[in-house]
Amino acid sequence: MSLDFLVVLAQWPMLLKGLALTVLLTAIAAPVGSGLGIACAWARLHGPAWLRVVVGSYVELIRNTPFIIQLFFIFFGLPALGVKLSAETASILAMVLNLGAYACEIVRAGIESTSPGQIEAAKSLALNRWQIFTRVVLPPSLARVWPALVSQIIIVMLGSAVCGQISTEEISYAANLISSRTFRSMESYIVVTIAYLGLAVLLRQALNWAGPRFIFGR
Repeated sequence: MSLDFLVVLAQWPMLLKGLALTVLLTAIAAPVGSGLGIACAWARLHGPAWLRVVVGSYVELIRNTPFIIQLFFIFFGLPALGVKLSAETASILAMVLNLGAYACEIVRAGIESTSPGQIEAAKSLALNRWQIFTRVVLPPSLARVWPALVSQIIIVMLGSAVCGQISTEEISYAANLISSRTFRSMESYIVVTIAYLGLAVLLRQALNWAGPRFIFGR
């Protein structure tokens, strides 16, 4: 079997467009989903009983169903309720909800490992609950769970590959289209595999660099 990558690489505008959309989906979903996870973690630990039940149900629902089913429900199911979303918006919403559920449990584990002495010391300084959570509890909690949270963000980025099933023109969608046009499936998927590998490595390095500098400090 001979490989001809030039035929696939000749479609570079389509590949570049798909790569850019994958990056855009991740750039939006990662901070929003992480923020949702942090809010849900707080709600599960300190919220009223009804809110803990709601958030707990959301987390269990998302963590125990496939991402592609969540995506299909948002894109194909919500229109039955009168909510019609574009493929890109549905993809972002599905990625945010998926990441939020997993990030909730990751961040909650970090928060629960906080020493009670730190909280008591913060109370003795007359800090309110918001200040204690955002300045005393959350930063070191994020530092402890940052590797796990970064890994989950990368998993969600890789999971965006199934968004092509609803015609979101990300990079796997481009690979499928190029494969059908050129009949060079092996070359198409080798190229897209390398692209995902490069994105994952770069994203991990970027988040590991940014976390200690901008998210939770040294």
